Amino acid sequence: MYFEEKGKGNTQACVELALKTAKERGIRHIVVASGSGSNARLFKEAAKDFNVVCVTCAYGMIENGKNIMDEAVRQELKDSGIQVLTTTHVLSGAERGLSKKYGGVHPVEIISDALRMFGQGTKVCVEVSIMALDAGLIPYGEDIIAVAGSGHGADTAVILKPAHANRILETKVQEIICKPKNL
Repeated sequence: MYFEEKGKGNTQACVELALKTAKERGIRHIVVASGSGSNARLFKEAAKDFNVVCVTCAYGMIENGKNIMDEAVRQELKDSGIQVLTTTHVLSGAERGLSKKYGGVHPVEIISDALRMFGQGTKVCVEVSIMALDAGLIPYGEDIIAVAGSGHGADTAVILKPAHANRILETKVQEIICKPKNL
């Protein structure tokens, strides 16, 4: 499915397509990028049937020492059976800090930009899947579904087999379920 526009207007359709595909393919693990928790909330019912992992933005991304997800939302997600992971972003993190200070481009930033050629959501799907795998929240060597967006909401869902960050180039994007046309 290719959406005509990117953004949160595609969220409900993206979530429905991801869940339908997971059921049809017998995929048990869903990783969803959700800074505020709004995307993850749409998977609360699915958490009864799937291992749902919400990957949030790292602390300090917007403001030092702060996280954009409200603690009440974090607890609500956990109470519904959704695991919540907050950690350093694998495709930016320390390398972005080095490029800001010293200039230049670093290898992980090149990977990130290459993935953006397929859309911001595709890049984020790969990123959050690797983060969830490195945290031990999804199993190694299995196809999973990742859901992300191009800003707010969700507009991209992919089937992929993530590798650990120390073997990032072994990550395989198996199939794109939905994404916006690159506009």
